[in-house]
Amino acid sequence: MSEKSNFKQTEIGLIPEDWTVCNLAEHIEIIGGGTPKTTIKEYWNGEIPWISVVDFVGDQRWIYETEKHITKKGLENSSTKLLHKGQLIISARGTVGELGQVTRDMAFNQSCYGIDGKRDLDNDYLYYLLKQKVKELQQKGHGAVFNTITKKTFNEILVAIPTLIEQQAIARILSELDSKISLNKQINKTLEAIGQEILKRWFVDFEFPNEEGKPYKSSGGEMVHNEELGIAIPKGWKVVVITEVAEVIDCLHSKKPLRTETGPTLLQVFNIGQDDSLDLSDHYNVSEEDYKFWTRNIEVKDGDCVITNAGRVGAVAQIPEGFHFGIGRNMTAIRPIRIPPTYLINYLTSKYGINEIQNNVDTGTILDSLNVKGIIKMRVLLPPKTILDQYETLARPFRKHIEIDINQRLTLSEIRDSLLPKLMSGRIRIPIKKETSEAQE
Repeated sequence: MSEKSNFKQTEIGLIPEDWTVCNLAEHIEIIGGGTPKTTIKEYWNGEIPWISVVDFVGDQRWIYETEKHITKKGLENSSTKLLHKGQLIISARGTVGELGQVTRDMAFNQSCYGIDGKRDLDNDYLYYLLKQKVKELQQKGHGAVFNTITKKTFNEILVAIPTLIEQQAIARILSELDSKISLNKQINKTLEAIGQEILKRWFVDFEFPNEEGKPYKSSGGEMVHNEELGIAIPKGWKVVVITEVAEVIDCLHSKKPLRTETGPTLLQVFNIGQDDSLDLSDHYNVSEEDYKFWTRNIEVKDGDCVITNAGRVGAVAQIPEGFHFGIGRNMTAIRPIRIPPTYLINYLTSKYGINEIQNNVDTGTILDSLNVKGIIKMRVLLPPKTILDQYETLARPFRKHIEIDINQRLTLSEIRDSLLPKLMSGRIRIPIKKETSEAQE
């Protein structure tokens, strides 16, 4: 890469002399979405992924899967449309400006726009161009209650565009970083699956090692029926409410603080990914003053778990070693006191924890929610300390590796985010081989 280039003055400032300024709307196709009628069962639970903003919120470029699916009938009998591999989606209402890129055919709802670059605009490059322009799109949003993006918004966005071959070169550099971030997430997913399998064997199948090192239940270990869980558990084990083994602390704030370029990080709902992994690549920085105000009740630290109270209700993640954050609205912290941190996170994301969360979700309002009153009712299976300590020794290395990967992912994201504005403005140029350029022409 090179930082040398000749620039020219334009209506959007200095740009490389071989780049052109254009109206973004003229170089993209904007596609509207829709929702099949939810009252017609034949329209839902089919084979077609149907995207809503929860499927790509946060720093997640590629969309592999969605929470909900529709049928071919649902597609044909609604205003939703299909996006094809490589096309983009942007949220237009509520959480405005979230971006994703589909990996296969997917339909989407009306709170988003599908976007497809025309022949002179590469979709991979367009993803990063829009990523860089999101703040400008938010500033040009319309509406009083929610900021929104409309089709007219894209007419107001002027962009500098290099040649197609340079677009592809820029996108390739940034995509390599995003691919490493994605691979890192997949490794974490595998490690978390291993952790869950160990937890299942020990605390669901009850095949933890007995005093002789043999599987407890299958070796004749004594089991006692537990009324609360409705199953038999090992003798001497208990079922307790979570407040007996952990401290539950709510954010207690309702207003969202202003986002800043630098400053302390405030965890938000979108920082927890679909796979319950903590995603710190999209920083929500606030001023020191706001941070102190936001953390007067709780500053989460190593080993604490955070759980979302709204949006994708009940998503859980754990704070890795070496980090501390404030938590934003719609989040609650759970701090382990009498149980090891690895047991807490693996339990909360196991079938036991998921059932407890679902049983305490408030479904009586327009939107599902999970407040502190529900969380403190959650029950936890409590084995003897000796068993918990043995489990922590076995499972902790997998959790430690996950925390290392989170650190690496954060570093990769910081490198990408520092390169992005420089590459998109032409302050750093990628050398293009002359013969390659001529071949493209």
